[in-house]
Amino acid sequence: MAWAHLKKRALDAVVVLGGGGLFFASYLTATGDEHFYAEYLMPALQGLLDPEASHKLAVRFTALGLLPRAKFQDSDMLEVRVLGRKFRNPVGIAAGFDKHGEAVDGLYKLGFGFVEVGSVTPQPQEGNPRPRVFRLPEDQAIINRYGFNSHGLSAVEHRLRARQQKQSKLTEDGQPLGINLGKNKTSVDAAADYAEGVRVLGPLADYLVVNVSSPNTAGLRSLQGKAELRRLLTKVLQERDALKGAQKPAVLVKIAPDLSSQDKEDIASVARELGIDGLIVTNTTVSRPAGLRGALRHETGGLSGKPLRDLSTQTIREMYALTQGRIPIIGVGGVSSGQDALEKIQAGASLVQLYTALAYRGPPVVGSVKRELEALLKERGFRSVADAIGADHRR
Repeated sequence: MAWAHLKKRALDAVVVLGGGGLFFASYLTATGDEHFYAEYLMPALQGLLDPEASHKLAVRFTALGLLPRAKFQDSDMLEVRVLGRKFRNPVGIAAGFDKHGEAVDGLYKLGFGFVEVGSVTPQPQEGNPRPRVFRLPEDQAIINRYGFNSHGLSAVEHRLRARQQKQSKLTEDGQPLGINLGKNKTSVDAAADYAEGVRVLGPLADYLVVNVSSPNTAGLRSLQGKAELRRLLTKVLQERDALKGAQKPAVLVKIAPDLSSQDKEDIASVARELGIDGLIVTNTTVSRPAGLRGALRHETGGLSGKPLRDLSTQTIREMYALTQGRIPIIGVGGVSSGQDALEKIQAGASLVQLYTALAYRGPPVVGSVKRELEALLKERGFRSVADAIGADHRR
């Protein structure tokens, strides 16, 4: 019944557009016109499909290469060398979009400098009951409580193994691959879950992410406590160091934006003590900033998008200071413009990621962020992204 209703709405939309209008719209879609995507196509699709259906369709289209290829040519200004790798540009896709490693190559074609898949749990799991994703269009935000829905390590390993040689070439050319690891909901030994993820997927990754900050798995955020985090990361690093091969993946920790000052100090202390390779700052927030207008703003889950931007950037600034700028940071949370990206870079991020902006503005947002970032770097007298990292702390 629901499918029949959806089909009728889609057919009605085609009729309304008409022959000439449909041809023009198809042209704008194929060429990746930024204004058309942001103002017309993405809102129209959101009117037709619920958020989770839209997500699945976007992953499928990306996997099939049906989205417009990137037109923006990355300049040397945007290149960053960090985590033992070259990144042709600092803009990546955050974990949560391609949870199961199904659309990696399509994402690179959109112009991302790096791709992060996951979170991946050891065993397959469904995640939380539906509905579990909610749009707040008035706020350019999303609330999700997916709960680590995952195909599991084996399925993701199979997909990524099939394209391993291709990824080696992409990494060499400056487009590394990250894999975000999670724990199963029913697991009684979190460290064992993450260690298994390292063993299975570590050989296929340029960097691994220990995700201890999703708000949608009970007890997960408690792993950010000092003693628990030290125990967990010690085990993860032992497994990483035991991997065969000369080039082992970097290990990063993804943290929440809802931490106390003491929590942040403890995380920085453990990261320095154990030699963690990097931090991802931040995950979604369980807070609800004043001024949210979306009707679904009270839904339970993690909030992402524009309302998270300033909280994320401030957390980057604090973690950079606490680690004396010695631990690379990937900044994520509310990035939808070159200005947003540069603010995070100047606060201390070496790289940035986006996701929610993709849902609202479509694939052209990737090129838009990079183009605006390059223009701002020139305008402010920076020779490169690397020159701007942590600039706020040098004033």
